[in-house]
Amino acid sequence: MYLGAIESIITLNILVFVLTMIDESFFVLFTLVPKYVLVEPWTLITSMFTHVNFNHLLFNMIGLFFLGSYLERLIGESRFLRVYFLGGLAGGVLAVLTAYAGFTDVFRGVVGASGAIFAIAACLAILRPNLRIFLFPIPFPMPLYIAVFGFMLMMSFQEGISWAGHLGGLIIGVIYGNMFKNTGIGGTTKKHGQRFY
Repeated sequence: MYLGAIESIITLNILVFVLTMIDESFFVLFTLVPKYVLVEPWTLITSMFTHVNFNHLLFNMIGLFFLGSYLERLIGESRFLRVYFLGGLAGGVLAVLTAYAGFTDVFRGVVGASGAIFAIAACLAILRPNLRIFLFPIPFPMPLYIAVFGFMLMMSFQEGISWAGHLGGLIIGVIYGNMFKNTGIGGTTKKHGQRFY
């Protein structure tokens, strides 16, 4: 069975979550802490696969599966991976920069795939702005561009959420979305891996 990019990412996130639940020292090892990023540079990557609790993991993976599946079919697997990982990396870098600029605590850890999810959501919102989606807990569908650039962005500023991580991913998604749109990428369906549904 061919395991596509999205399924592979979800599987890796689940495996890392199980590992951090079994041994909390891995959670500490994988967490991005701005103060220590120069001596622990791997955390810019590992933090993208690390989650605080099951709900954190669940909601990120739901977003990845549905939004990511659609985007991957539009732009292809290799471009999708580029948006995903550069979005996650940009989220981590911006979280570090804003911490050193005094906007957040340099000792506050940052984890989660949200930066990468925001990148694919923003990219898809540029390519398919009127795609209608449900955004929990709002009980009615809304255009994707309103969901991403309105509600999702506003929710990023709640306590305990890394708004800089989300914003970094969003910026990458907008850049790539406009680049793909201007070059005509996104109008055809590409080969993708077998889905769980």
